[in-house]
Amino acid sequence: MLRTVEVLLTGAAAPIYSHPGDAGADLVAAESAVIGPGERATIGTGATIALPEGFAAFVMPRSGLAARHGITIVNAPGTVDAGYRGEIRVTLLNTDRAEAFRVEPGDRIAQLVVQPVVRAVFVPVESLPGSHRGERGFGSTGYRGAPDDEGATP
Repeated sequence: MLRTVEVLLTGAAAPIYSHPGDAGADLVAAESAVIGPGERATIGTGATIALPEGFAAFVMPRSGLAARHGITIVNAPGTVDAGYRGEIRVTLLNTDRAEAFRVEPGDRIAQLVVQPVVRAVFVPVESLPGSHRGERGFGSTGYRGAPDDEGATP
C-alpha cells in the first residue's frame, strides 16, 4: 500500500512524480547555467518545503543525466532536514571530459525522495559486539561474482 505524507511547498514548480510508483519526484531548475567539463554549479529550484517532524528529503541524481551527459550531484544524496526552510539548491557536477552541459529553467535536474527517519540514541560502550563483516570496510564484499571472504571473521 502506498503511503503519503503532506509536504508544504512554496516557490516555483512543485516536484513531480513522473510515473506511478516512482520513489523520487523530479526537481526542476529555476535558473540557467552552463557547466563546463569537470566543473560544478549550484542550481536553484525555486522550491522551499516544510517536512513534518520525523521525515527528511534526500536530493539524488537522475540516472538519465548521469548516463547520457555525465551529470551527477556533488554531495549525493543531499539531505533536507525537517527544520530547513530555505530554497532547495542542487550542486551539479559535469564529469564529462569534453562537453559542457547547459541547464535551462524547467529542466529536470535531480529527484527528491521523502522518507521517514529514526532518531538514534548513541550509547557509549567499552566494546562493540562482533559481526561477520567485522572491521572490513571498502571493497570487503568483492566486485566479481561471490563476495571476497579473505580475512572474514566468523
